[in-house]
Formats: sequence, C-alpha cells, structure tokens
Amino acid sequence: MNDILPIVLSILAVLVVLGGLIPVLLKTRKNITRYPGPRDANDPVLPRSGSTAVEDRPGAVADRAAPGGADLDGLETTEVPDNAAGLEVIPVETPLPVAGRLVRLRERLVRSNNVMGKGLLALLSSDKIDENVWDEVEETLLLADLGTEPTMQLVDALRERVKVLGTRTPEQVKLLLREELIKLVDPTMDRTLNVQRHADRPAVMMVVGVNGVGKTTTVGKLARVLVAEDKDVLLGAADTFRAAAAEQLATWGQRVGVPTVKSDIDGADPASVAYEAVKAGIDQEVDVVMIDTAGRLQNKVGLMDELRKVKRVVEKLAEVDEVLLVLDATTGQNGLNQARVFSEVVNITGIVLTKLDGTAKGGIVVAIQKTLGVPVKLIGLGEGADDLAPFEVEGFVDALLN
Repeated sequence: MNDILPIVLSILAVLVVLGGLIPVLLKTRKNITRYPGPRDANDPVLPRSGSTAVEDRPGAVADRAAPGGADLDGLETTEVPDNAAGLEVIPVETPLPVAGRLVRLRERLVRSNNVMGKGLLALLSSDKIDENVWDEVEETLLLADLGTEPTMQLVDALRERVKVLGTRTPEQVKLLLREELIKLVDPTMDRTLNVQRHADRPAVMMVVGVNGVGKTTTVGKLARVLVAEDKDVLLGAADTFRAAAAEQLATWGQRVGVPTVKSDIDGADPASVAYEAVKAGIDQEVDVVMIDTAGRLQNKVGLMDELRKVKRVVEKLAEVDEVLLVLDATTGQNGLNQARVFSEVVNITGIVLTKLDGTAKGGIVVAIQKTLGVPVKLIGLGEGADDLAPFEVEGFVDALLN
C-alpha cells in the first residue's frame, strides 16, 4: 500500500498540471479562419447575414506568414450568426439614404453651430461699419477656429466688397458673407472617397487618429454607408491594444452584415492583422477593405513609426487608396497639430470631423484644409448610426448662416 501511494499522488499531480494547462492551450490555439467564397461575375448575390454564405478554409492563416515572419496565430473572421448555428441573430441594419442623412445633419448643425454666422451677420449689418466693427469681425472668426491666415483673407475680401457696394441690409450682407465663406471652404476640392474596386484587388482604406476621436465608430458608420451603396466590405481590426476594440468593430460589422478579420490574442501585431485582412479581401474579391488602427498620440515617435509600418506592410499586397484622419472638431488648434504629424507619417487623403456639434466651431473646417491641403470628406454630428454624411460645402455654409 505504501508503494502504491506515491504513484497515485504523482498521477494526481500530473492531472492537476494538465488541468491548468488546458485552458491556456485552448485560448492560444489557432482558430480556423472562415472567409466568404470567391466571387465571379456570374455569381448570384449572396446574403449578407448568416454563415451559409461562407466556406471553411482550414489552414488559411497557417499557410501564410506576414512579411518579417510575424506570427499570425489567433486571427479569425467574425460573421453574422444564423439560427442554424443556434446563436443569437443580430439584425442587419439599413442606413438612411444620403439625402435624408444630410437633412438631419444640417438641422443639427443649424441648432448647434450657428454662433459664428449670427455674430458676423449682426456686426456687418450695423448702421455704421467702422474699424471697431472690423476688429470684432476678426475676433469672431479667430474664436471660431478659422485660423489667422483665412481670417485675414475673409476680412479683406468683405471689407473691399462692402466698401465698393455700400452694402448695409441684412439680406445683402448675408449674400456677400455666404459667397466669401463658400470660396474659403473651397468647393473645388475633390471630396469623393476612393472606394472603387480595382480590376484585380479591392480598394484599401486606413482610418487613423488619436485616442478618443471615434475611429472605430467612424469605420462602422462608414461601412453602413458603403453597404447601402451595394458594396462588399471587409473590416480589419488592427487596433489590437485598446481593450475590446476588435469586438466593438466586429459588432458594427455584424450590424451591417460584413465580416471582420481580427485577432483573439491581446497585443497582437497590428501590421499582421492589417496584412491578413487585405489578403482575405483580395482572395475573396471584395470591393473595399477598411482597416481600423489603434489610437496614438502624435508626439509618440514609436507609435507613429508603428503606424507607418502598418501601411508599409499592407502595401506589400495592395496600395492604400484612402487614408482618413479622424479628428474631434472640438479640439480646435490641437487638432491641427495632430493633423500635421499624421499627414507626414501616412500621407492623409481625407479628413473626418466628428463631434461637429455642441461646443465645436465651424471654422476648424477651413483651418484644417488650409493647413494640409487635404479636404474634409465626412462629418459626424452625434453618436447615432446615421450621424455621418459626406461634407457638402454649400450646405455647411448655409447651416452656419441660418
């Protein structure tokens, strides 16, 4: 009996150790990746929700390695579950038409951002427009985050036109101010999104910015817009450092019926996730791959170098067609500093201004465009799923002046 006891204890010890290792092994094991099947010209349109529109591709991740030998273990593609799988079904949402969203945004902008326009109209409609009035006009524009150079440009143009025309009535002043503001916001800038599929690959979009500006939410909202335009979209969750960022993006994807490539390993290499997302998009012939990146302070050199690496690694597969910088409109001049640095690192092609309500000031639109030479392409006025719309110059100016 005494001889058997040590053997039994040893076996029990081994079982305890194995019991502790099993959860770890299960957590770190490689997931089987599932992607939508390749699309041909004569294929029927597949449903956007449910796992019936996908096929298993075991080993898709295992057979490839990202440049530099990065470990791709743990990557997976989330899908919208169906009843056959016994899981909760997330209804696929349909966004409002663009026209409807623009009307809503204008209404909210009129309510929240018309201080600048009303102040200018009151000043310029005065019975006597002297130097004191022009000083107040200049101060109003500067306080609206218009920037020094655009402010002087607008004041000089208004001075000249008021002097020549002898304008005084509110209607005439409003017309002059509208014309000059439209010139300043610049309707000639190309504000279209580069999301057209190429002959042999999808359009690739990166979304960048500092922490807390709403990058992941913007990606989700924009995915809604693209799906409404009948585009096949795939999301890449390359924000691997913020807790639950990948799950947040996957939830947005499920809401609009598009898959999300993500890693279930905390702190995974973001460049590897982005690479795999683009590779999946190429393999499955989707129209657009959208990559959400981690928020980072513009003055942290190491983090900005990492962002540069993500873009560089992606471009081993496909050129990045669109790099959208998401800015919080309430940050004013600090947002300009962020924009300068990001533009130097990843060549920004467009700006998304979020939170353009409440305390935000409309002048930031002009300041950013003048500083970077890059157009504001999208604006957001709230947290709602449809509170994102294309930036429209005349509609924006009219909202400021109403």
